[in-house]
Amino acid sequence: MERVELKKGIYWVGAIDWNVRDFHGYSIPSGTTYNAYLILDEKNVLVDTVKAPFYLEMLGRISEIIDPSRIDVIVSNHVEMDHSGSLSQIVQRVGNPLVITSERGKKGLEKHYQKSMNFRTVKTGDTFPIGRRTLTFVEAPMLHWPDSMFTYIQEERLLLPNDAFGQHLASCQRFEDEVGDEVMRQAAKYYANILWPMAPLILKKVDEVMKMGIPIDMIGPSHGLIWRKDPNRIIRAYMDWSQGKTQRKILVVYDTMWGSTESMAKAILMGLIGEGAEAKLLHLRSNHRSDIIHEMLEARGVLLGSPTLNNGMFPTMGDFLTYMKGLRPRGKIFGLFGSHGWGGGAVKEMRGYLTEEKFEVWEKELSIQYIPDPEELKKAIEFGKEFAKKVLST
Repeated sequence: MERVELKKGIYWVGAIDWNVRDFHGYSIPSGTTYNAYLILDEKNVLVDTVKAPFYLEMLGRISEIIDPSRIDVIVSNHVEMDHSGSLSQIVQRVGNPLVITSERGKKGLEKHYQKSMNFRTVKTGDTFPIGRRTLTFVEAPMLHWPDSMFTYIQEERLLLPNDAFGQHLASCQRFEDEVGDEVMRQAAKYYANILWPMAPLILKKVDEVMKMGIPIDMIGPSHGLIWRKDPNRIIRAYMDWSQGKTQRKILVVYDTMWGSTESMAKAILMGLIGEGAEAKLLHLRSNHRSDIIHEMLEARGVLLGSPTLNNGMFPTMGDFLTYMKGLRPRGKIFGLFGSHGWGGGAVKEMRGYLTEEKFEVWEKELSIQYIPDPEELKKAIEFGKEFAKKVLST
């Protein structure tokens, strides 16, 4: 196996999952990686492990560098099994290494693996000398689990923040400057589908790290590529996303039964474009919900359209709203439209759902019976224009 060296004596020893396509309902068509890092010093340190089925791949990479029995310390930044899944195996292989984690991390690891380990718990600001280097720890609760923490190597200006700043992207390359713009696209999708609900906490944590005076030359996340050339690029992006910065972008997210709602959606799109919006049409059965959430990240407004089925919204719209609810994308204005046969219900149900969850919903709505005629399609165009004026003026 080829050695991947981040800094002198610091190696990537993770695993590449080329085949995974789903992560908790979030589509990852490019696969992912489970990143672990080996630090050689007077005390040899392994930072995080990999998902259990990839233990031997990680062990093989470690063995190319040192005998695994020479590992003295394992740092567990996060309990989730894609990062701790090989912990029990590597602990057994090494012998009795010191396992450093947060207090909540210790409780989580004990509950997950039902195994006694040589734990040492740390909190923000604690340090651990390993020779010519010193590890500093920063607790990061709810980024994105209560136990999450960052490990920082002072002398190398290297931050290992586990699930922060990652991407689900399997690649032969290990550094972001080797792959072009795809890394930022995947980083944005990762943020939108995993970390968006924690936006206020992210702003506080970045501010806290800055106040600690921690210079950062490289960021090694637990998924995807390592930020080597310009780590501040992803930090700035996280700040922008967490502050809710948007573009002149409006999405039309819809599903259709016999084409009526789709005709409305296309007419509304014309109205949006006519008012200068960067508009995009997204059919729910043609676009994965996690890709739509990614598109929402920098959108200012979202129009939701559904036909009525059984006096309510279409099942795909219900699925999408349930998924969106958990991610809490604030700072968006929502508009509603739909079609119906002998009785409505879709628009009413969507409004009730969004209102209950305290999303901002435009008071106007558009509902058309059966197939929209030319006059009704003109109304749909005007509906789009009005929504664009409202959204783009804010």
